[in-house]
Amino acid sequence: MGRFFFFTFFSLVSLLVIFPTVIPQSKPVMAQASVHQFKVDCGRRRAKGEAACVNWVSHLEAMVTEGLSKQPVDAISKKIASMGFNCVRLTWPSFLGNNPSIIDLPLIKAFQAVVSSLGANNVMVILDNHISKPGWCCSNSDGNGFFGDKYFNPDLWIKGLTQMATLFNGVSNVVGMSLRNELRGPRQNVSDWYRYMQKGAEAVHSANSDVLVILSGLSYDKDLSFLRNQQVNLTFTGKLVFEMHWYGFSDGQAWLSGNPNQVCGRVVDNMMRLSGFLLDQGWPLLVSEFGMDLRGTNVNDNRYINCFLATVAELDLDWALWTLVGSYYLREGVIGLNEVYGVLDWSWCENRNSSFLERISAVQSPFRGPGLSETKLHKVIFHPLTGLCVLRKSLFEPLRLGPCTNSEGWSYSAQKTLTLKGTYFCLQANELENPAQLGIICTDSTAKWETISDSKMHLSTKVNNGSTACLDVDSENTIVVSTCKCLGRDNMCDPGSQWFKLVDSTRSSISTKSFLQMDSILALPGKDFVWKLLRSVLE
Repeated sequence: MGRFFFFTFFSLVSLLVIFPTVIPQSKPVMAQASVHQFKVDCGRRRAKGEAACVNWVSHLEAMVTEGLSKQPVDAISKKIASMGFNCVRLTWPSFLGNNPSIIDLPLIKAFQAVVSSLGANNVMVILDNHISKPGWCCSNSDGNGFFGDKYFNPDLWIKGLTQMATLFNGVSNVVGMSLRNELRGPRQNVSDWYRYMQKGAEAVHSANSDVLVILSGLSYDKDLSFLRNQQVNLTFTGKLVFEMHWYGFSDGQAWLSGNPNQVCGRVVDNMMRLSGFLLDQGWPLLVSEFGMDLRGTNVNDNRYINCFLATVAELDLDWALWTLVGSYYLREGVIGLNEVYGVLDWSWCENRNSSFLERISAVQSPFRGPGLSETKLHKVIFHPLTGLCVLRKSLFEPLRLGPCTNSEGWSYSAQKTLTLKGTYFCLQANELENPAQLGIICTDSTAKWETISDSKMHLSTKVNNGSTACLDVDSENTIVVSTCKCLGRDNMCDPGSQWFKLVDSTRSSISTKSFLQMDSILALPGKDFVWKLLRSVLE
């Protein structure tokens, strides 16, 4: 059965390569700016790359990019772009790069054709050396984990990196090479990490000076803490990126068994200690894998993703979602295995979970960063449970959640007031279970908002009767004020509706412009006094 299965794939790949109508063979043409969006300047300041990637798997036993038996490659590439992704982390096994004389040439050609198709659809590619021996990744004992393991010869690894870097030299949409996925296992140590990762980085740079060089850490791409005191020593500058992985299961079942506020605070602190500190040092950091069970039934994942999206928005991180794949040719002995983390369904025809794609759309574009200075720095109020932001339709309608692209610009003062940028109007609470509102008396306790709880995502204030309350969202996405929840140790409580993140942004803000368009207010009966008051305040 296995031999027949491989022969089927061989035949498939041969057909895909023979017929250019299925896989376009033309050299990709990318806008010149696309590569530079993800470059790092020589002064080591962090450069936001605008990389919203999805992982597309090519490292399993067949060594063929997944999904090509279900849909034409160009249809998949177009689907990737239509879902808002501008980048693919394309995995490959060292065996593919090291054995062109053993592996049938069509396998290499098929891989190149996938890259070409992505380029033709303006999608950037990061080539990720995922594993040595083709197969599912990863475990501590699979022989692929660290330099010197059974299938991980450092010299052959460098040879493979060199060959792949050379093969894609001059291919404009290949913007980066990730040297190795998820280093792990009993052999892992810092000394060998510096020794071989530096050699690999220099080899890639020598073969292809245009691509970014992306370095992973230890312990399944979670630990880069050793870089705090000793950075890598390389002959080149301006193109080094570090990567990390972050899943719900990275912390076992902590999200299910613990209080989400406490778990989020603890996990984020640990992430910043192990890898996030690199941002403070000025280095770019790519979350090259994250994801969740898109069936929506995994409580551990559902709680984790709220915390993850809030952190991505706050730090304005680049990322790569795991995974595009709806189903696999062959994974761990199972033909056609359904991938519940995949954004496409089993057939590769439809989105597995459209609401999830809508939810991550807010972080598919940067909130700030080099090259994004449409307006002065301000805050947006991001709601990670929905992926939406707090918006105001008019002065006399309740605040609601809506697309972050239409977000109001807010300022958050040292006095804890949230004020609409360019106005004197601040966010106020009135009564419990009533909508939050805008007002101009901003010195009252009902206009003071503090971030509380371990997650730092509850916005807390006082209502008129003096009791403590938190910003919340009702079933119609109206912003309301409710009793704060999940502040204790209760692990059955879900605080998601009350989690808000104040995110720095330089996206253009509509608040001042829309606020000064008063025609709709003037048209309302009995608003003459309000109009005069507003004019006196604004003047």
